[in-house]
Formats: sequence, C-alpha cells, structure tokens
Amino acid sequence: MFRRILIANRGEIALRIIRACRELGVEAVCVYSKADANAPYLRLADRAICIGEGPAKESYLNISRIISAAEIADVDAIHPGYGFLSERADFSAICRDCKIEFIGPSPEAMAKLGDKVECKRTARAAKVPIFPGSEGAIEDEDEAAKIAEDVGYPVIIKAAAGGGGRGMRICRNEASLRSNIRAAQQEAQAAFGNGSVFIEKFLEHARHVEVQVLGDKHGHAVHLFERDCSVQRRHQKLIEEAPAPGVDRRRLATLGEGAARLVRSADYAGAATVEFLMDEKQNFYMLEVNTRVQVEHPVTEMITGVDIVKMSILIAAGEPLPFRQKDVSFHGHAMECRINAEDPDRAFMPSAGAVDLWEPPGGPGVRVDSHVVTGYRVPPNYDSMVGKLIVHADNREACIARMARALREFRVAPIKTTIPLQLRLMENSDFRTGGVDIHFLERLLK
Repeated sequence: MFRRILIANRGEIALRIIRACRELGVEAVCVYSKADANAPYLRLADRAICIGEGPAKESYLNISRIISAAEIADVDAIHPGYGFLSERADFSAICRDCKIEFIGPSPEAMAKLGDKVECKRTARAAKVPIFPGSEGAIEDEDEAAKIAEDVGYPVIIKAAAGGGGRGMRICRNEASLRSNIRAAQQEAQAAFGNGSVFIEKFLEHARHVEVQVLGDKHGHAVHLFERDCSVQRRHQKLIEEAPAPGVDRRRLATLGEGAARLVRSADYAGAATVEFLMDEKQNFYMLEVNTRVQVEHPVTEMITGVDIVKMSILIAAGEPLPFRQKDVSFHGHAMECRINAEDPDRAFMPSAGAVDLWEPPGGPGVRVDSHVVTGYRVPPNYDSMVGKLIVHADNREACIARMARALREFRVAPIKTTIPLQLRLMENSDFRTGGVDIHFLERLLK
C-alpha cells in the first residue's frame, strides 16, 4: 500500500479521497489554488500545498506545478479525482515517467478508451453495441454528408476528446451538417486541444444508462450494475439513480457483461464507466467510456456496498479485486441529486459567494457528500456543484419519498441552488413513473 497520496483536485471529491486515505492508513496531501486557500477540508489533510492562482489553468490544470508538489511532498501516488486532469493520458504518462503511480488507468488504456473514436473501434472488437456512424474522425464536409446520408438524419457531431456537450451539434439535414462541422471542430480544439470530431446516428427519445466497472492489474474486470442518468440539462447530469427503472434485467445483465468485457480487453486498471443510450425498444448503443471515478459513484456504492474510491486506490497499489462477478449483488434503490450553486429561475445563472447557512439533512438512508460548511465562500472559478445528496431505500417509490423529505430539510442561504427544482422533479408524475428521457428536463423548463 502507498505511504502518501497527493490529491490533484478540489472540493467534494478531494474530501472524499482524504476520507478513503484515512481509512486505509495512507497520508493525504492536498494541493489548492489561492481561491481555495480557506477551504475547510484542507485542515483534514496531512499536508496542503498551494499550486497557483484561482484560474484552473494556473493551478489544477497545471501539470508541472502538480508534479512539483508531488515531488516536494515525496508522494507515492497521485489521485486525480474527476474533471481537471483525470482523463489526460499525457498526465498519466508523466506520472509514470516521474515514478509516481497514477491512480487510474495506464496512458495506453486511457488513450484506447478515452478517445471516442478509438473507443468505438475497441468496443466493436469486444462486441459491445455502438451507434452507426463514422468509423474514424471526419476530415471534410463531403465525407460527413455521405456518412449522414447512409445512417439517416438526424445525426450528431461529437468531439473525439472530452465531453460535457462541447464540440457537439445535432443536425437534421445536410445544410445543418455542413454549417456545423467546422464550428464543432473549432469548439473541440479550444476546449480539449483536439479538434477531431465524428458522426453518429442521433436518437430523438433516449435514456442515458451507464455501467460502473472496476478492473484490476491482474486481468479481472467486474461490473457493479448500472445507473440511470437521464435527468440532465445541456448534457450535464442533475439526478442519477440505480438500478435503472423499468428496464429488463436480462438486457441489463448482458449490458454489464459487455461493459466488463470492454474494460478487460483494454487492459484497464481502475474505475471506469461505460455510458450507453437506450432507445424506446430498450436497445443499447455505447456513447463513451469515462476513464475515471464518476461524480455519481455514491449511487452505486449505496446499492452494492462497494467503496469505489477505496477500490481505485487498492487497484493502483496492485491489489487484485477481492470479488468476482458472482459475488456482487445489489439491494434496494439509490438516488443522487447534484446540489449546484445555480439559480434555476434565472437560466441556471451561477450563484457564487458566501454561504451564511448550510444545514444538510440527515436521518436513515441519507448521505451528503460536500466540502461546504457554514461560512464557506463558493468561488466563481470552478464547476458550480457544491454537494451531492444521496439517499437509499428498499424500493424506488420509498427512495423518491426519502429524497423529497431530505430536499425539504436541506437549508442553504443566501446563495441559490438547484434544490427547489429537484424537489419539483420528485413530485413530477413522469419522473415518478420513470417516464423520462434525456430531453425531459428541457421540455419541462420550456
């Protein structure tokens, strides 16, 4: 096991990793920007090192400063969390060159599954269902138009690297496709440093279902069942739950086996999430693989009892998975609401500033993952998520009732949050019956 781990992240996930380190008997070193200098979780670390100014490019995205901090603190490993550098194969490679263990996949496995074009090739070989579309990156408009004609409109242009909706365009005819190709390439280049894009068939009414997988360095990979993440806005998830409601369990079992097979075929070690879209006939098509721990990992932890963050550390240290597929089961239903510092009544305008009141809920089956306390100041520099409210109950109906109760208890002021909207969703008849797709929230808010 490692002696000391540097956490190359901030906020809720940094605190989550600190806690996992504590329980494993490992020292935790945090890096922080000047904007996070007073973050309360830094007091829980064994050491905290400032790596730059508030903007992420000057701190959490600055590889040289993070490596310097790791060398100063004499760490054995770096945990990247999610976001920032977590899916950068070059960062994983630099860690390896510096004889520091990267808690995540190797650069080769990350490149194979993290790049969407290469991932599609790997998935095709592993017999995982994928969308019809281009086999590789699109080079020009004529090529794009020919592929779109073959698969049929509507189609979607996607960036080969990154995610979060950037470099993504939905096209319903050839004119739209031709006008959007270059714009998508430019946006992808600006966002990810990689302007490659590809084309896939677009589903009008789809649900977002993803499979959590753990792979170790000994050739084993196990899936921890699925999560439904269909409630999202602009490709950013707002509510996640497990298991996926109303989906045939036999189909989901086959999906899980395919996801584990894909991870195994890439010699992947660590936590990975294989994301799919499901059509109205419950056919699945792979979207991408997230080569890191997901924001919504607690949903899976609640139904399986597997500590995914601890497991990612143990896997990186060379430990084999302590269970096989037949040993993994789930109980009940879990749901997560991402608590974002945004105002849903004002087009989700970010709401940074002082938190004068922070009273999270409690009670049976309620978990709050957050770095926020009363007196904390939400900086304007980063993602707006300030916490995650996770609940678990015996079934989905009871889970929704528990989430609604917990949301009503959650008191935050004066910043605005997504809590009122999420409470409204808990009371929505379509959501309660599982009748949602990835465009549900957009329709609701019109």
